[in-house]
Amino acid sequence: MNRFSKREKVMLYLAAVVICLFIIVRLVVFPVFDKRAHLERVLDAKTATLADIRTLAAEYAALENRSAAALQRISRKEAGFTLFSFLDRMAGETNLKDRIAYMKPSTQTRKDSPYKISLVEMKLQTITLEQLVVYLHRIENDASAIQVRRISIIKTGKGKGQIDAVMEIESYAT
Repeated sequence: MNRFSKREKVMLYLAAVVICLFIIVRLVVFPVFDKRAHLERVLDAKTATLADIRTLAAEYAALENRSAAALQRISRKEAGFTLFSFLDRMAGETNLKDRIAYMKPSTQTRKDSPYKISLVEMKLQTITLEQLVVYLHRIENDASAIQVRRISIIKTGKGKGQIDAVMEIESYAT
């Protein structure tokens, strides 16, 4: 080492320190920062997944509540309940019985469900929109789990504000 001048020795030591620092930065510091960035990306992804799971859990709980309420409504039906007779009775109570053109009852069963679906296709002729709203309100607000699956309203030329309505109404039964 005595062959080198003091200035050369300082330069060699400085070069050795720079090389050591470069190696330390390259082998220790950069991998630490890369790992941290990777972990932050993973954390963000997991946080988003957790938020999705919580949203799905809330939706599932809401569906469970709706299902329980529907099952309770189905179980409260009186013995011998038929959708056809119920709709006929409601038409009588709302003074629409003479406006019924037809009522076609049918039933469906699903392979994956213990419940039967009672369907009635019904046509009401020359009624007002107000009469239809009163009738629909009466049947859908009954505790018998009845709902209108489909409705078609057609304006008739017979009188001012007169319509014809074709509805498909369904109810579940055990």
